Amino acid sequence: MRVLFLDSVHEILQQELEANGFVCDHDYSSSYADIKSKIASYDGIVIRSRIPVDRGLLAAGMLKFVARSGAGLENIDLAAANELGTQIFSSPEGNMDAVAEHAIGMLLMLMNHLKRADAEVRAGVWRRAENRGTEVKGKTVGIIGYGHMGSAFAQRLSGFGCTIIAHDKYKHGFGNDCIEEVSKDELLERSDIISIHLPLSDETRHYVDSSFILAAGKPFILINTARGLHVDIAALLDGLESGKVVGACLDVLEFEKSSFESIDTDHATLFQQLIARADVVLSPHIAGWTHESYVKLSSFLAKKIVDQFG
Repeated sequence: MRVLFLDSVHEILQQELEANGFVCDHDYSSSYADIKSKIASYDGIVIRSRIPVDRGLLAAGMLKFVARSGAGLENIDLAAANELGTQIFSSPEGNMDAVAEHAIGMLLMLMNHLKRADAEVRAGVWRRAENRGTEVKGKTVGIIGYGHMGSAFAQRLSGFGCTIIAHDKYKHGFGNDCIEEVSKDELLERSDIISIHLPLSDETRHYVDSSFILAAGKPFILINTARGLHVDIAALLDGLESGKVVGACLDVLEFEKSSFESIDTDHATLFQQLIARADVVLSPHIAGWTHESYVKLSSFLAKKIVDQFG
C-alpha cells in the first residue's frame, strides 16, 4: 500500500508503516490542486490541517484511509468518506493527557495571578495582598464534551477537591463517584468554571455566545482548549466587561487560520482588546502539542492503520 504524508508527523509513523510493507512518500508543500491530481496513486494519506480533505479530493482517488494526526476531524468530509468507503483514523488518545495538563496549568495560572505576579517580581515589585489567589478546591467545574479530552481533564481535577459535573449531548451513562452527569442547563446554572471539550461542527460553532454567557447562573471562568470557533470572542469580551465571565483560559482563538499556524489579521481590533486584558490567559494552540504527545499521536495512528491494513 502506498501512503502520502501531506503534513509532517513524528517519524515513528512512517517507520512502523514501512516495517509492515507500506511505501511512504511525502509532499508538504504542493497545493490542493496538485495533490488532487496525483491522489489516485495512493491508498492512504496522512494529514494534520494543511489540506482540506473534501469530497473533491476523496473522489479523485480511491483512498482506503485518511489518517489525521490529532483529534479534530473538521477538515475532512466525513459523509463523503463514508459514502466512498474511505476509513478515517484519528489519534485523540495521543494528546488527551497533554490537553488535560495544559488546561489545568492555564487555570492555575489565572486563578493564582501567576502571569502578573511573575512580571511584577521581575520588575522589583513585591505585592502580596494584590496577588492573592483563589483555590480550585470547593468550586464546581463543568465539563462540556466528555470524550477523550473531557474525561482526561476530569481525571486530573479529581485530586483538587472540587465538584466535577459534565454534559455530553451524545454520550450518556458516564457518571461515577467522581463525575456527575448533568444537563447543559444544570451545568450552566451550577458551574464556577466551564471547560469546553467539543469537536467543531456547525452545531458547535460559536457554542459559547452571548446567550450561553447570559444563561450562566453565576460568574464563571471559561477554558477552551478545543477549537477557537467554539467561542464568540466579541461575546466573551462583553461577558468579561460585564463580570458575567470572571476570566478566560484560551489555547485556541476564532481568529486562527485553518492550518492553526497563524492569526487572521482581519480581526485585529478584537484581538487587541483580548490581549489587553489581565483576566485572560492565552497560548498558541499548543495544549495538545507536547514532546510526548508528538510521539504518541503517531504511535496510536500506526497501530490503527497496521491493525486494519497491515
